[in-house]
Amino acid sequence: MIDHAAPVEGGVLSTRGISKSFGAVRALRNVDFHVNTGEVVGLLGDNGAGKTTLISVLSGLISPDAGSIYVRGVEQQFDNPTKARLAGVETVFQNLSLISSLDIAENVFLNRERYHGGILRRVKIMDKRGMRREVAAGLESLGLQLPAPQTKVAALSGGQRQAVAVARAVMWRSDILLLDEPSAALGTRQTEIVLSLIERLKLRNVAIVLISHNLPQVMRVADRIVVMRLGQKVMDRLRADCTAADIVAHMTGAELPINDELRSTPAHHGTL
Repeated sequence: MIDHAAPVEGGVLSTRGISKSFGAVRALRNVDFHVNTGEVVGLLGDNGAGKTTLISVLSGLISPDAGSIYVRGVEQQFDNPTKARLAGVETVFQNLSLISSLDIAENVFLNRERYHGGILRRVKIMDKRGMRREVAAGLESLGLQLPAPQTKVAALSGGQRQAVAVARAVMWRSDILLLDEPSAALGTRQTEIVLSLIERLKLRNVAIVLISHNLPQVMRVADRIVVMRLGQKVMDRLRADCTAADIVAHMTGAELPINDELRSTPAHHGTL
């Protein structure tokens, strides 16, 4: 039985009955999911739980075998990532799609480059100065203190690269953001860049789905926690209504209720 403390109806992005199999493996089983405007949903589960498959469906990387996807209440068919992006759903995967040899502005405007006319407007010339101005203004509006837009991505730290990838999505007016392990392999200072950005985006009414194995980080920024196990959603609770022990118990399938000593375990201990 699914543990619900939040309604499954509504949401700026939602699914109904999503199922997906790969041969004999049932990766998703009749999953209902939603995220609201200005909400951060932490999507948790052990390896093989189905969370990455769900994100892949929502981002248009793979098509479900059954079920429906809705954006702002309108049913969508995401059979490729471009359709998802056009609907306002942007995904930042762990392996960032940034080009190290290009600078920050060029990465933000990748495949969206701006040009102005050359001599007699017969020759297109990339408007790098204008692109850099626009990127600088966008980063400032997000409260990001990054190197100048003409800095090569190769010179950035891991946290700065994540921030550029997230900022690129938001600056193109995507208001639904799927983040796949955005702080993986980052140090403390670089992780703080990413988490602070997530908190600021929430204030800008961006809907965020956050996949992470780091429970303390999820408990810090998430408004609601969804846990998946063996392809099914097994918990959906407001963050304030669950503990780290509750989450671990649902992830592992441990019998509930758990003992009071475990239930009182602080949420800042451990990484999943």
